[in-house]
Amino acid sequence: MLKQESLFIPIDREGSRLHLKRFYTDPKGAVVFMLHGAIENGRIFYSNNGRGLAPFLAGQGFDVFVADLQGKGQSTPPVSASSLHGQTDSIVTEIPAFLDKIREIRGVTRQHWIGHSWGGVLLFSHLARFAHRRNQIASLVMFGVKRSIRIFNRCKFFKINLGWNLTLPLLTKIYGFLPAVKFGFGSDNESERSFRQMREWVHPGLWIDSEDDFNYRQALRNSMLPPTLYLAGAADLCLGHVKDVVDFRKECFQDSQPLHVLGLNNGNLKDYGHIDMLTDVRAVNDHFPLVSTWLEKHK
Repeated sequence: MLKQESLFIPIDREGSRLHLKRFYTDPKGAVVFMLHGAIENGRIFYSNNGRGLAPFLAGQGFDVFVADLQGKGQSTPPVSASSLHGQTDSIVTEIPAFLDKIREIRGVTRQHWIGHSWGGVLLFSHLARFAHRRNQIASLVMFGVKRSIRIFNRCKFFKINLGWNLTLPLLTKIYGFLPAVKFGFGSDNESERSFRQMREWVHPGLWIDSEDDFNYRQALRNSMLPPTLYLAGAADLCLGHVKDVVDFRKECFQDSQPLHVLGLNNGNLKDYGHIDMLTDVRAVNDHFPLVSTWLEKHK
């Protein structure tokens, strides 16, 4: 029987606490850690009615932990104009806090990490900074993960050039944070600092931290990264276009790792986009089994 619980982790910043959702049928199953992307929260991996990748994998015997980054989902306080945290904090403080909580519950055990969109960028950034983590990870799964957006088409022009680069910075300046929910741009908001740092990386250029000049790509060079399965949606036109996913895979020196494009031409039930690759009800019988097979193979 599927069980779930909400775990809360105090962090010494802004009186905040992080939310970590756990799904399991076997409390001793292989650990899976999931991280959401920008302007969203952990709910990308589960729904109120028990659907989604997290409940699916828990039903396959995995012990699944889904994070809400600071101010997102059930993490408190919610993002506002007074939020001071940024992307660097997610990489060096929040991800370690989640992992420490998992270790407290499960002890020292190998884990699988799954990231959607910008969540994958944060996970790789963490592995770049903290080399000791790399041999603790059995495998990675990346859904629509890209860093810089180099593809150019109609979707990019409206969503990135006009939206991400013009409209959203203006709203952030007015409100003191990115009110993505209010204006229908996403399922959660972003602090001004996080949004500014993400925009720096979305533009093609060096993968360098603006706060301390840490060079993430250089840190990953010649490193032994875990086996990684990359997934891209055939109908994802700009937020995780397959060409940008390929670029990110190359940037992480993982050219030889498998990439599956989720679409009709590759035997899938539909051409998936950036969000519905995780939320479409057909995914549970379509490509979610591909993920569980990958995890089983690399236990």
